[in-house]
Amino acid sequence: MRKRKRFELDENELPKKWCNILPDLPNPCPPPLSPATNEPINPKDLEVLFAKELIKQEISSEPEITIPTEIREMLQNIRPSPLIRAFGLEKQLKTKSRIFFKYEGEKSPTGSHKVNTAISQAYYNKKEGTETLATETGAGQWGSALAYACKLFDLKCKVMMVRASYDQKPHRRTIMELFGAEVSPSPSSITEFGQKILSSDPRHPGSLGIAISEAIVLALQNEQTKYSLGSVLNHVLLHQTVIGLEAIDQFRMAEESPGPNFVVGCVGGGSNFAGLAYPFIREKLRNGYEFEAVAAESTAASKMSDGDYRYDFGDTANMTPLLKMYTLGSDYIPPPIHAGGLRYHGVAPSLSVLINAGYVSPRKYDQQTAFKAAEIFVKSEGIIPAPESAHAITAVIDIAREHKDEEQTIIFNLSGHGLLDLLGYQRYLSNELE
Repeated sequence: MRKRKRFELDENELPKKWCNILPDLPNPCPPPLSPATNEPINPKDLEVLFAKELIKQEISSEPEITIPTEIREMLQNIRPSPLIRAFGLEKQLKTKSRIFFKYEGEKSPTGSHKVNTAISQAYYNKKEGTETLATETGAGQWGSALAYACKLFDLKCKVMMVRASYDQKPHRRTIMELFGAEVSPSPSSITEFGQKILSSDPRHPGSLGIAISEAIVLALQNEQTKYSLGSVLNHVLLHQTVIGLEAIDQFRMAEESPGPNFVVGCVGGGSNFAGLAYPFIREKLRNGYEFEAVAAESTAASKMSDGDYRYDFGDTANMTPLLKMYTLGSDYIPPPIHAGGLRYHGVAPSLSVLINAGYVSPRKYDQQTAFKAAEIFVKSEGIIPAPESAHAITAVIDIAREHKDEEQTIIFNLSGHGLLDLLGYQRYLSNELE
């Protein structure tokens, strides 16, 4: 009889609390600094951009934070997401390792894990009287998730979409607009900063750092508008930990005790990786559970592998507080790769602490290699992954091959289907991919 492939929790088994990694970090997370004084920023100063409750979560020392009933009920429409055994990939690789993936694209209305925090951020903002949320998006996964969440809570949504992805992925723009969002390419003519960049380079491909700057400008122009971020900050990563918490329960169902030997995710700002890995890392920090956490990034923005660990701005216009993180520099403009969600110059401060302390191992891959790994996954599992998750798949394949004759257990986060990334796949198959 064939072994079980899918492990699914009932909607009533959705986690009731988020996992806050901050109090368990091996070293304290350095505080954000005011760019004016270089002193730790007063949390109250952030209220011009963020909902008060989100700021509380950003700095909370509570190891667990209760998920409000209203958020939990909305999340129950789209999760728990399944844990799936990749028998086809295992066979293709001729490995003794057991490979699992948490499939965030199956139930999500926009195809990725980003909806987990979009719903949460929209909820808290609506509760505090916000009328409009402004944000940036790279490949469009985050922008479409927030557009969906804003529609649920009757909020207006303004999205600055990085120009490279705006041109490469027009259908993601269509999804955002179907949900009622106002989408503009970044750099844009809407803000003075965008106009300045376009005046020197009318065909500038844009970056997440530039789009963040423009979204912040939109938020500052109106008291009823707040800024919403899809990665990097603590409260965003917090909301994603439902992924890893579910996975821990699903591993018990799979009788994979104590759990995986490798936990893998891709990293742009850190939410994909942290959502799966942080609950497992907490077990390691608290109870000594041994495994390797692997963070896969693009060579086009290899901040974890090649960046400096220092204070830097989160945006290109230097409007954000200074964050201590691995960074390539806030003025770094990555090449316009198809994995638009990985084109960020920095990485989450909490993840940076873990990397610096040796609890997370980065690996970097170019997009040719990532698309090749994605092709292997498509042919063995029948799922077309987004180019971002293809980087995690590349790391999984490498790990399985490195431990070919060992019985290792590997799990990775598969977030985002690639059905709107077929232009990139077409270029890959035609040998036209940069």
